[in-house]
Amino acid sequence: MARAGVTAERLTSAAADLADEVGFENVTVSALARGFGVKDASLYSHVKNVHELKVRVATLALTELADRAAAALAGRAGKDALVAFANTYRSYAKEHPGRYAAMRMELDTEAALSAAGRHAEMTRAILRGYRLSEPDQTDAVRLLHSTIYGYVTLEASGGFHPRGLDDSWSRVLDVLDLALGNWPRAS
Repeated sequence: MARAGVTAERLTSAAADLADEVGFENVTVSALARGFGVKDASLYSHVKNVHELKVRVATLALTELADRAAAALAGRAGKDALVAFANTYRSYAKEHPGRYAAMRMELDTEAALSAAGRHAEMTRAILRGYRLSEPDQTDAVRLLHSTIYGYVTLEASGGFHPRGLDDSWSRVLDVLDLALGNWPRAS
């Protein structure tokens, strides 16, 4: 038997699952080796080091989330697209906290950068419904990503007080829609 059926893809998937369980920062080659019932050294024929493994997890997460967001956006425009996009990010972060954290690491491979680029492209597609052009579009992309990321991160860390989180989330999306629809034009 091939030792526990270890492949680079299975290692990546197991590392992503482990990140969701124990936190992305706690993913190690040793922990994965224990999970596969093998010695650490046997994994190094599939991944060079823990950094490569973590980049693989980030790439997997970016790809999974981009696929979900693309499906959620299909046939939508304006506020409907904005809400679908934002809700997809929020639900993914809740379902996969370790993978979501992985997406924030510095990426250094073509595959990871390509996966990250899909997110910016989808955000720009949403913004076409608000008729924003450059340089406003770049500013709006930054606004959306920082607002969504900030809310999701604070929510995950318990950083909000008792008021209903879903109610606040809905209001945040209303405000984003209002801001995008009334974007101040450069003079």
